[in-house]
Amino acid sequence: MTNRIGAALAWLLLLTWLAPVAQAVQWVDEVVAVAGQDVIPRSELEMQMKIIAGELDAAGGKAPERRLLLKQVLDKMILESLEVQRARSMGIKVDDSQVDEAVRRIAAENRMTLPRFRQALSKEGLDFDSFRERIRRELMISQLQQRIRGAQVNVSDREIDDLLATNQSRQGANKRYRLRHILIAVPEAASAAQLEKAREKAEKLRRRALEGGDFARLAASFSSGANALKGGDLGWRAGDELPTLFADTVRKMKEGEVSPVIQSPSGYHIIKVEKIEGDADTPSVEQNRARHILIKTDDVTSDGKAKQMLETLRARILQGEDFGRLAKQYSDDEGSAKQGGELGWAIPGSYVPAFEKALAMLKPGEISKPFKSKFGWHIVQLEERSVAPIDKDVLRQRARAFLIKQKQDEALELWLRRLRNESFVEYRLPELQEKEEAGS
Repeated sequence: MTNRIGAALAWLLLLTWLAPVAQAVQWVDEVVAVAGQDVIPRSELEMQMKIIAGELDAAGGKAPERRLLLKQVLDKMILESLEVQRARSMGIKVDDSQVDEAVRRIAAENRMTLPRFRQALSKEGLDFDSFRERIRRELMISQLQQRIRGAQVNVSDREIDDLLATNQSRQGANKRYRLRHILIAVPEAASAAQLEKAREKAEKLRRRALEGGDFARLAASFSSGANALKGGDLGWRAGDELPTLFADTVRKMKEGEVSPVIQSPSGYHIIKVEKIEGDADTPSVEQNRARHILIKTDDVTSDGKAKQMLETLRARILQGEDFGRLAKQYSDDEGSAKQGGELGWAIPGSYVPAFEKALAMLKPGEISKPFKSKFGWHIVQLEERSVAPIDKDVLRQRARAFLIKQKQDEALELWLRRLRNESFVEYRLPELQEKEEAGS
């Protein structure tokens, strides 16, 4: 969910930058594309263009030329529209309370009360109801993708053994890599001519990157990958958790290098290694020792009441009261409450996402603000953080989790490609009538 509502967060983070657009530009609301049973108006396309161009600029990249960015943004909007329609047909619904909670969380992350957040949107000429509907759509897409990814995935002990043996025999498995990615996609059952055309396009893009072309801009202009409009940024990847498709290639690369073109069933890939960290011979992991207080919600204890209770407890702790004593007295987590809220040492991935996120933002000794997970409301204190060797059981758990995620990612990618290919899509944007070429 966090990733899906990230696009909606851009509405707030770029308020000042977008204000002149909202106030000074009035686009004729012509239909620029038809996606299934839905249409995409010019006004929404232009707003998304401004948001994404601003994000690329903020990330230090250079936005593609207008025609190329139009195509990329419109394709993204078409796919999202198709996903929302499919979510509705599958009975996925997001009620007002879920939207309200997401909006409150976004406001809180930006250190605003909800009334102040609404005022900020209004002041900059952005409609609050439209913002809420954007959040609703993002939540629907998130639930749809979780359902697709949640299909049964089997990982055998042999697959885990093979992955661990492979990692142990290769240099670079314990490093971390910051990567960018370009995908030139091909349709299922592509003809020889289609494959050759895609390969030539990928080779042409690779040559441009090797000749000094801005890789992020090339990705934003031509990539079909999910991260294209983020400049192809894949973030940091552990060496032993690189996608198997290009793991061997990446481990042999140096900072700043661009990979050869790599073929897969989905198309042709180009990877750039931005940065490399770490050089340990022994697999290690960052681990945290923490304690928390949990307040569960029910018919008597509402979200608001639970949050207020934890704000009060946090204030008392900051004023000198003992965390452990208050945890024993107030926490609804029976297992840890007896131990003063102690959770012991744990590696990343041990807790639910909301808890992981809150813990990751803390420095040793700090106490989080109240946050909500599927279990209720929490405050958590990070007591210690250290790096330790990984034992064999944990290595196997990590390998299993990696393989499951990889298979889920591949299944989702295939499902989205089929959804796009099987749906009726019509472009009505005059600017896209020109032929798109990698060398244009």
